[in-house]
Order: sequence, then structure tokens, then C-alpha cells
Amino acid sequence: MAAQAPAAAAAPVAEAPARKKPWLLIGIAGAVLLACGGTGAWLMLAHNAPKKTAAAPAPPAGPPLYVPLDPPFVANFEGDQQVRYLQITAQIMTHDPKTVEALKAADPIIRNDLLLLFSNQKATELATNEGKEKLRGAALAAVRKVLAANEGKPEKVDAVLFTTFVMQ
Repeated sequence: MAAQAPAAAAAPVAEAPARKKPWLLIGIAGAVLLACGGTGAWLMLAHNAPKKTAAAPAPPAGPPLYVPLDPPFVANFEGDQQVRYLQITAQIMTHDPKTVEALKAADPIIRNDLLLLFSNQKATELATNEGKEKLRGAALAAVRKVLAANEGKPEKVDAVLFTTFVMQ
């Protein structure tokens, strides 16, 4: 029986390290998961943080100023197998009084470029709101291009607004 006692005493010693291994693995796995979660949260917060290098554009100072382009534009263009007419009354919006003066000085050039732009349109495109908005964007680009060529400040032109839009 003496031989059985040492075997029984050796058995608990051998089982003790076996019981600690699962808890050790669970602890290591938990630490790895916490580290990954913390790193992911840090990366997401660092990515979404506002960047201080780019300054936000300042809101325009003063009330909006409108420069009417009178008389209305009348252009003919080809539609579905027939000649169509387009009449647009437009105004240019800015917040800068100096830009108003520059727009008035360049009025003939602006009217020329816009008339050429309007006469090169297709009736099917202008029938949709998306087509009209695209035309407004192209008109804004044309006005800014004229101001840039005439030593104005094109970034001061905020919008080209169509106050009437008639297709016939």
C-alpha cells in the first residue's frame, strides 16, 4: 500500500498545472481582445477627429447682393425634330460689393458666354430638374471664368439663380 500512496500524492500535483492552463489561455485571450478593441476605438476616434490643419471657410459677410442680368436670355436650340426656344431670366448672387461692380463691368462678356451656353443645350436634358441644376452649375462656372479672366474674384460669386425658365 505504500506504493499506492506516492502515486496518489503525485496525481494532484500533475493535475494542478493542467487546471491552470485553461484559465491562463482565457486570460490571455481576454487581454488580446481588450487590446484589439482599444486599438480599434482609438483608430476610429483619431480618424473621425476634426483636422486642425484645414481652416473652415468663413461664412460670407453681409447680406446677399443680387446682380440682375437684364434683359432675359432668349435662345433657340434644336429639340425633337423641331426648333425650340428657351427664355431664362437670371441673377447672380454675391456677398461682396466689389464683386457686384466687377460683374456689372463684365456684363457683356457674361451675357455672351451664357447665351452660347444656353443655346447649346438639349430639350430632353432641360426637361428634368437635374438638367436645370446642371445648367445652373455650368452657368456659375462660366460667370466665375469670366471674372477670373477680368481680374475679379471668382470665389466671391455664390450662385447663378434662374428667376424664370421657359421652354417652348
